Parts: sequence; C-alpha cells; structure tokens
Amino acid sequence: MSFILEHFTSELSVFLLAMMPISELRGSIPLGISLGLPPIEVFIISVIGNILPVPILLKVFKPIIRYIARTRLFRRPAGYILMKVDKGSEKVLKYELFGLFILVAIPLPTTGVWTGCGVASFLKLDYKKSLLMISLGVIAAGIIVMSLSLLGVAFVNMK
Repeated sequence: MSFILEHFTSELSVFLLAMMPISELRGSIPLGISLGLPPIEVFIISVIGNILPVPILLKVFKPIIRYIARTRLFRRPAGYILMKVDKGSEKVLKYELFGLFILVAIPLPTTGVWTGCGVASFLKLDYKKSLLMISLGVIAAGIIVMSLSLLGVAFVNMK
C-alpha cells in the first residue's frame, strides 16, 4: 500500500507542477524523471497537466489580471505579468497564431502556457485556434524538454 501511495504522490507532484506558472512542464518532466517514473508516463502526465488549465485561462486571464492590477496589494505583480504578456504579444502579432505556437513551444523562462494564454486573451485571438496552437506548443515543448532531460540522464550515466 505504501508503494502505491508513494507512486501516486510522485505522479500527482508531476501533474501539479506541470499546471503551475513558471515551472510548467519545464519543471515537471525533469522532476518525474528524477523520481524514477517511466519517461512516457512523465511526458503524458506533464502534457495533460500543462494543457488542462488552458481552456479556463483563455477565458479568465484578461479580466482577472485587469482586476488585480487595480488593487493596491497586487498592483506590482500584475504590472509585471502585463509587461511579460506585452513582450510576448510582439512576437505573436508578427506571426499571428504560429507565433503563439512558437511562444509556447520554446521552453524558455517567461514562455509557455500561462504567457501564451495571456497573450491570446489580450490580443483577442480566436478561442478555438488559440487552444489548438497552445496545445500543439505544449506537445512540442514537451518533446524538447523530454529529449534534453533524457540526454542529460544519459550524459550523467556515462561517467
């Protein structure tokens, strides 16, 4: 029973980390591999966890950030978020939906689902097309992060 609970806890940790802003699957995939979970399982859990908030974020991101930006307590963090979204918006405006895909697919800091949803929301991009491009971007980012993680493990094991 303890093994089952421990295994479930590892999977849940990977899933929840994939849903979080900043870490997303850039953090969940290396975590899952370091916990000894099978790579394909880590990939699937991370991709699902990263995509799960997208439909909701596309609908509520803009109104929530605008509301938070008006409060005294959260004015600065909201301003920072808006600055990051504006920076990402420039790339997306140039290439439209393909730019949204690239913004999500490149696994670098301040890119990913949360920024992509913010950009799509603020630019009023088509909901279904944005959902598709962000989801494809997550899969691409997952493949990149998984490849780099497995290469890192292989390199460490060579020594």
